[in-house]
Amino acid sequence: MKILVGIDDSKFSRNLVRALVSQFRPENAEIVVLHVLEPVEPVAAPEMAQGYAPELDEQKKPAFELLEQIAGELRSEGFHVRTSVEIGDARETIIETAIAWNADLIMVGSHGKRGIQSFLLGSVSESVARYAKCSVEIVRTPLAD
Repeated sequence: MKILVGIDDSKFSRNLVRALVSQFRPENAEIVVLHVLEPVEPVAAPEMAQGYAPELDEQKKPAFELLEQIAGELRSEGFHVRTSVEIGDARETIIETAIAWNADLIMVGSHGKRGIQSFLLGSVSESVARYAKCSVEIVRTPLAD
């Protein structure tokens, strides 16, 4: 099974690791852990290459470190893992990467935001679940009381 795990830089990404380890056997799963850096400007100027976002340069190193930490946890459980940092809209990039890789499942986290906060921030997990061409598992993290 090919599983694309979309993570952000939050503490909630650890919940994805726990869910994956508890549900899948390493010998039956190939995993890509993906982190998407979103540019400040949603659309690049025509003279710039797609994915060019110099303002994100200082975020790339921490993103790679986060991916390697999560990949290391999965590898220690016996999983075959690749990592990828991409630049773009998180919703679109997760879906496009899953299509290009022919993923069987996308796993994403949910922060458990509701109401106006969810509306204003948008929901990556909701968009991925709605538009993905494969199955999607949303690993929920309840809000602290």
